[in-house]
Amino acid sequence: MFRGVFTRGASLFGSISNVSSSILKSKMVMNNGFINMAHPVNNTYGSQILKPFTSSLFQISQQRNVTLNQTRRGKGYHKKKANTTKSPHLKGCPIKKGVIIRVMILKPKKPNSAQRKAARVRLSNGEVVSAYIPGIGHNAQEHSVVYVRGGRSQDLPGVKYHLIRGAMDLAGVANRVTSRSKYGVKKPQKKE
Repeated sequence: MFRGVFTRGASLFGSISNVSSSILKSKMVMNNGFINMAHPVNNTYGSQILKPFTSSLFQISQQRNVTLNQTRRGKGYHKKKANTTKSPHLKGCPIKKGVIIRVMILKPKKPNSAQRKAARVRLSNGEVVSAYIPGIGHNAQEHSVVYVRGGRSQDLPGVKYHLIRGAMDLAGVANRVTSRSKYGVKKPQKKE
């Protein structure tokens, strides 16, 4: 049973032994046509001589080219994933200038209940978006010029933008003491 395996193995190494038989016979101890690697003489020379032969013989995987059918199906290269933005109408800008078309009062999703102030705004690039007006009370009206930033209102479906308070025609929140920077309120002057 093992004899057949050894004879097939010998045919693999036949080319090696034919090419370098004179080198191997002079420096290595052979055993029935096979190099005895356990022998101390072979340990010093054998690994150096056999390296170029064994590395090419026992290469496990080669890189294969992609067929035409595979390239037609889209294989062979990875498509770069497009960066999706949550505020596409701003076209990559942090803020856009816009003109208010209509001021609205919207009802939030369940389970919330309120009257949220929002506005339809035509941006400088021609896009029309719904934007939330943050804070208590506002002076926004039709034809007011405002700045629009990204950021959705969590309980208003379809409202993916915020108006910036304290900029252009939209005034800051009156009597705001905390988180003033978010609502466009100047620092109050100390009374003496």
